[in-house]
Amino acid sequence: MNFRPLHDRVLVKRVEIETKTAGGIIIPDSAKEKPMQGEILAVGTGHRGEDGKVTPLDVKAGDKVLFGKWSGTEVKIDGVDVLIMKESDILGILG
Repeated sequence: MNFRPLHDRVLVKRVEIETKTAGGIIIPDSAKEKPMQGEILAVGTGHRGEDGKVTPLDVKAGDKVLFGKWSGTEVKIDGVDVLIMKESDILGILG
């Protein structure tokens, strides 16, 4: 994938969630909620402050993150559904 986000934006691919409950019930696509976890694919250079200095981002490519339910903009790049969001939309890094 040849895409580099600008400034304080990141490119995130949602992780697939389990389609079956612990009791064995299969959840249909129409009833599933979109996952709020993903993997960072690419990051921008950082946030530019009022003084002109660039502050690098806290996340990096490969990090597993948790983000808000309605965060980001959904796009398709090279046939892959991804999200472009600001770093501030990310709630935390999963360890």
